[in-house]
Amino acid sequence: EDGYHPLRKIRTVFSGLRYAVLYDWSVTYKLILSVLVLLLAFAARAWMDFLLILVVTAFVLVAEIFNSAIEALCDFVETQHNEKIKVIKDIAAAAVGITIFVWLIVLGIELNRLLVVVLQ
Repeated sequence: EDGYHPLRKIRTVFSGLRYAVLYDWSVTYKLILSVLVLLLAFAARAWMDFLLILVVTAFVLVAEIFNSAIEALCDFVETQHNEKIKVIKDIAAAAVGITIFVWLIVLGIELNRLLVVVLQ
C-alpha cells in the first residue's frame, strides 16, 4: 500500500548511509576520523566541542554524499565525455572542497583543544 511509512523512510536512510560508508572511501575516512575526535570530546565531557564536531561532520558527509549522487547520476545520463557534465561534476566537487576545508579547520582546532584538556 502506498503512502507515508516512517519505518520505510528510516530503513532507506540507513541503506543509503551504509552504501556510502561501504563503497565511498571519501565518506568512510571522514566518518572514522570524526568518530575518533567525537569520542575524545565525549570522554573529556566537552559538550560544545562534541556538538560542533558533530555538526561539521554531518555537513561534510552530506556534501560528500550529494557529490557522489551527482557524479553517479551524471555518469548514468552521459557515459561519454561531455564538457557540461564535467562542469557539473567540478561544481559539486568544489562544494565538497569547501566543506572539507571547514571540517579540517574545526577538527584541527577542536583536536588541539581536547588534547590540551586530556593531557593536563
